[in-house]
Amino acid sequence: MMNAPVIDPLQGDFPEVIEEYLEHGCMKCIAFNRRGTLLAAGCNDGSCVIWDFETRGIAKELRDNECSSPITSICWSKCGNRILVSAADKSLSLWDVTGGKRITRIVLQQTPLQARLHPGSSTPSLCLACPLSCAPMIVDLNTGNTTSLKVSVSEISSGPTPASRNKCSDGITSFTPTAACFSKYGNLVYVGNSKGEILVIDHKDGKVHAMVPISGGSVVKNMVFSRNGQYLLTNSNDRIIRIYENLLHLKDEVRALENLNENLNDLDDVEKLKAVGSKCLTLFREFQDSITKVHWKAPCFSGDGEWVVGGSASKGEHKIYIWDRAGHLVKILEGPKEALIDLAWHPVRPIVVSVSLNGIVYIWAKDYTENWSAFAPDFKELEENEEYVEREDEFDLIPESEKVKGSDVNEDEEVDIVTVEKDPAFSDSEMSQEELCFLPATPSHDVPEQQDKFLECSSKLVDSNNSGSPFSEEAGPNGHIMNHASSPVEDAGGTRIKRKRKPSEKVLELQAEKVKKPSKSSKSSKSKSKSLVDEDNGNGYYGDELSDE
Repeated sequence: MMNAPVIDPLQGDFPEVIEEYLEHGCMKCIAFNRRGTLLAAGCNDGSCVIWDFETRGIAKELRDNECSSPITSICWSKCGNRILVSAADKSLSLWDVTGGKRITRIVLQQTPLQARLHPGSSTPSLCLACPLSCAPMIVDLNTGNTTSLKVSVSEISSGPTPASRNKCSDGITSFTPTAACFSKYGNLVYVGNSKGEILVIDHKDGKVHAMVPISGGSVVKNMVFSRNGQYLLTNSNDRIIRIYENLLHLKDEVRALENLNENLNDLDDVEKLKAVGSKCLTLFREFQDSITKVHWKAPCFSGDGEWVVGGSASKGEHKIYIWDRAGHLVKILEGPKEALIDLAWHPVRPIVVSVSLNGIVYIWAKDYTENWSAFAPDFKELEENEEYVEREDEFDLIPESEKVKGSDVNEDEEVDIVTVEKDPAFSDSEMSQEELCFLPATPSHDVPEQQDKFLECSSKLVDSNNSGSPFSEEAGPNGHIMNHASSPVEDAGGTRIKRKRKPSEKVLELQAEKVKKPSKSSKSSKSKSKSLVDEDNGNGYYGDELSDE
């Protein structure tokens, strides 16, 4: 990450171009860990791959033999030690990231489109699941028990109405897919239903404390809180993204709602819920493309909550819209001609990661312009070469007494490189000691291209030695057996290594004769030894080395 003081503030703190892309199988959904150092992606074959976002290399791959269905959602725990994965085979799987082992697997009655771990615990045992055609439910990952949440105000007093639900063939009550999310600390669950209402529910007892009607009454497709919990984003079927400001105290939400309900006992149930809802959420801003009227895919906030981003749900285009919180459209990112299915904004940096229908992950980053004057205030940037005219005294010798004194920095003082400073971007940075930020690197398999080069080199060596195998034994020109196991081949890193082989008996005899008779026919023995080395195809010492001996 570049130093913040060097970045030009007038450039805008949002991504602009595709910096890189990641490819591993067919990826479907993505999620950053809390610090943005790791990126998890769920694949079409049921596996989950974790990328080290700093090196852009694969740090871990989680694979379950019991699951081969596409992953529908992926979620990190607060400390990054756990990952919750939902799949199209109706399963929820909780993984230990460090060990790469599955902790538990629960099969629901309906396919979970989205699953979120409870954000208030470092080792959560509860999760919120939003099935395809059932009400959102709280799932206990330890016991497997599920508790369905209410999805409409009519369930509170008069019970369900035929218009809001119908029976499936398997007897399960069916709903339009419903969006839901935890509040910042997980005390409440916010549910958006098919009637265009937001219900505020205490998930511990299932009580509905408030209701906020959405103008237009369209189906709510997505709901997500900003990282600081101050703003709630909703994406409705009327092609409008709405931002609501949260008016409740974040750590004491339940008590505040109970006090509001007690003060409004004179109203009937529905009116009281609406009155309490008006004191919970207030509409802050609306975002839409008034010209093309596109539907939105996977909208979310930036890490600091200053920007709102949404992907176009139109087929065949990879467009990402970025607004500031004031409602102004600041950028439209246009990618390849592939539909966008998921996206995420980096928790700290101005980076957006998007997933295409083909399973490729694109990394959008800021196109920084070099500002060298930021490093040296007296540095002057030139558009073209200019002739430099030196000052008259520029290269004059300066006496030692007039030289600038050095800094007073103590060079012998030890520098602390172990202590981690608290990050002001996170409100509870004291958790950084137990938080998992990086995974140890594991050796990767040889790239197929390197293996092909190895085999090609080996085959050439075999042809040169007239042998059927690079590691076989063959008869030399004098009938002696020669070992090719120490042939000059490429090592694992692709570096060519030349090794001296064991000389044949004939060469040893010549060496002995040379030692006994150094003065007789030195030239003939030297040329003879050279020809023998050439005749031996390099299976002895090289001619120059032999003659020197």
